[in-house]
Amino acid sequence: MPSPFPGMNPYLENPELWSECHHWMITAIAEFLVPQLRPKYRVAVEKRVYQITDDNSILVGIPDVAVGRSLTTTEELSNIAVASPPAKPVIVNLPMLEEVREGYLEVREVGTGEVVTAIEILSPKNKRSKEGRKAYESKRQQVLNSLTHLVEIDLLRSGEPMPILGNQIQSDYRILVSRSESRPKAELYPFGLQEKIPAFLLPLHRGDREPLVDLQAVIHGIYDRAGFDLAIDYTREPVPPLAEADVAWANGLLQQQELR
Repeated sequence: MPSPFPGMNPYLENPELWSECHHWMITAIAEFLVPQLRPKYRVAVEKRVYQITDDNSILVGIPDVAVGRSLTTTEELSNIAVASPPAKPVIVNLPMLEEVREGYLEVREVGTGEVVTAIEILSPKNKRSKEGRKAYESKRQQVLNSLTHLVEIDLLRSGEPMPILGNQIQSDYRILVSRSESRPKAELYPFGLQEKIPAFLLPLHRGDREPLVDLQAVIHGIYDRAGFDLAIDYTREPVPPLAEADVAWANGLLQQQELR
């Protein structure tokens, strides 16, 4: 079943689906590029690992009975008079460290192993979590300070966009293509929910034919192959919620397709 939205499907941004969608996109983009880049280039799937503190998590574990064990015997305890019942505690949550693994792509030259282009698909943790944003921005700056091209795909409406100097452009989504030879200038493709996802040329070594990346076709393809229509209830509002200007449009679109 095809996606009911002409561009990005906002229901895929739900945190319950995004991790799965992210994995599908990484794989699908690699599959799309490999036939067009070989034999000079190959596409490697890499991952970044870091830890964040999840404020919504609860510290759960089995206490170690050997730690802090009293030397008082059971018999001795039975002889101690209890003056009053124990106080009632307040139940609190303790922050937990969560290991995060994020996938990204590297286009490498086969003969030299050089990383020619890095392709990143932003996650909610990149845009909202303090540790996640710091980890990604560190990697981003390393790429921008190198001879590697950067393609940065942001298909998430929530969170703070990645920094761009003098940026006054407002958009739901954006694709950034930073060519190493053109820095600090870069190509920005901003687009809204009601628009199709723009196609862009993948930067390679100067003089090589650059493949056109049709990200819209990739999104539609994984929606169908992954069966996301079976996981989405279109009678509910998407998470995060739509902007006021898009609510009526999305409602009419879903009603036309008898999904609402």
